[in-house]
Parts: sequence; structure tokens; C-alpha cells
Amino acid sequence: QVQLVESGGGLVQAGGSLRLSCAASGRTFSSYGMGWFRQAPGKERDFVAAIRWSDSRTYYRDSVKGRFTISRDNAKNTVYLQMNSLEPEDTAVYYCAAAKGWMLTVRYEYNYWGQGTQVTVFS
Repeated sequence: QVQLVESGGGLVQAGGSLRLSCAASGRTFSSYGMGWFRQAPGKERDFVAAIRWSDSRTYYRDSVKGRFTISRDNAKNTVYLQMNSLEPEDTAVYYCAAAKGWMLTVRYEYNYWGQGTQVTVFS
């Protein structure tokens, strides 16, 4: 069992930055792939970024490449999402998730989810 708690969301002007954190409970955190998803009002929950447990290879949706960076600290059981050059289109609730599988860009691969943190970007 893995429990996930996100933090770091907030209100930021376009062009600004935020860093989201996801603290995980459980001794097997290092064996899970970790991902970030986001969901805007009335829309599907979409993949944002992910990091593999085995080699820390990363994956990003096209619209955030070069602006967002996912990283993990296994010693702290924490995964981060550094978000720079934020745009109003990034406004959403951001969810952290953990997956035992390998298809980390696929929502249904994930076994555990956090409660979400709101990110609002204004112009």
C-alpha cells in the first residue's frame, strides 16, 4: 500500500514558477514508477510527466517539455514537479500517482493516487 500527499500548488502569474511535491508512505516507494497528471474543469485527467523507478528515465507531455522537470528522491520518498514558464493553460488540479507497471504515460497503469493540489495561473 502506498499513500501519496501532494503539496506546493497555488496561484501564480503567467511566466512564474511552482514546485510541486508528493510525499509517499511505504517502504517500497523506490520500486514504483511515479507520475504527475492534471485535470482541468470539465476535462479528462491527462498525463503530464513520469519517472521510472529503475533508471529514473523521464517522460513528458509535449506541451510541458522544456518547462517542467520531474525528479525523485528515494531517500525522502518524495517526487517533485518543477514547473517553470507557467501558462494559463497549465491551470488544473495536479495529481501524483504511483505505478507498478511500465506504461507510465497511461493513466490506467497507476495503482495509487494522491488527493490533488490546485495550480492556478493568471495572465
